[in-house]
Amino acid sequence: MTKSKILGGALALALGLAAQLTPAMAQQAVTIIVPFPPGGATDTAARFIEPKLASTVGSSVVVDNRPGATGAIGAAIVAKAAPDGKTLLVASLGTFATNPFLQKNLAYDPLKDFDLLTVAVSTPNVLVANPKFEPKNVEELVAAMKASPDSVTFANSGNGSSDHLTAALFFQATGTKGVHVPYKGGSAAQADLVGGHVDASFQNLGAIINYVKEGQMKALAQTGEKRHPLLPDVPTLSELGYKDIVVNAWQGVAAPKGLPAETKAKINEGLKAALTDPEVVAKFNKLGFDVVGNSNEEFAKYLQDDMARWKKVIETGNITAD
Repeated sequence: MTKSKILGGALALALGLAAQLTPAMAQQAVTIIVPFPPGGATDTAARFIEPKLASTVGSSVVVDNRPGATGAIGAAIVAKAAPDGKTLLVASLGTFATNPFLQKNLAYDPLKDFDLLTVAVSTPNVLVANPKFEPKNVEELVAAMKASPDSVTFANSGNGSSDHLTAALFFQATGTKGVHVPYKGGSAAQADLVGGHVDASFQNLGAIINYVKEGQMKALAQTGEKRHPLLPDVPTLSELGYKDIVVNAWQGVAAPKGLPAETKAKINEGLKAALTDPEVVAKFNKLGFDVVGNSNEEFAKYLQDDMARWKKVIETGNITAD
């Protein structure tokens, strides 16, 4: 066999292998990084989105939990990843909107380092307490906190999280002082609240609704604009006279900055498919999540507004991440 025939055969074999490998490479899994432990609201949101997103983008989608620093560790990983559509971030208000004002030397800029894709869902926070905690309503809680400042402990899912800052806003609005007790995620905070190791907490409705239904927590108030259908007998803080305490926690989806237009369009299509699917919507609603599913541009405006609001709360309360 001549040298040219050998080279030609080798080239043909290489091209044949490339043709076989290219589809396989195209099927490389998409990784959704959730910067919190499994079991919390953000993790739940990612796992509800996962199946429909996978069917749209044409590859498997896996959820990778990278907890720590109120989502900063996982968010930094995504910010530094290649903008090829294979790495996404599903994170909370704290990760996107408050970490920049709480953490020094933050390894990402939420407005500059990500392609902001959509706010997937939102939910009010609920002021919950251990069932054995003596105050039965907000009036009694405020009275107890004023009578004995720094005696009531408030669990939260991490410094800078929506539950931490909602508690801070509550302290400011009521003229009270409580003790912040940060955990590495909502599920750990909820477990200690149920166990009676802490007194109270502002937790996402979707994360605690089953605990309330089962009597493992008692709900004193909620932070939405109006009463949520899942808790029709629980008053809002606004209707109790605290007009400034209207808070909706949310989970957003982002990618590393610089997604190619075609890739971004495909991911947006997948997210829309997930967030408009009746079965997915029903699953979210059952847990107290309201589907938002806004546009890339609307997410950017939403984030800018929330950052401005929480910056004021953080500065007023002289709050740090320590």
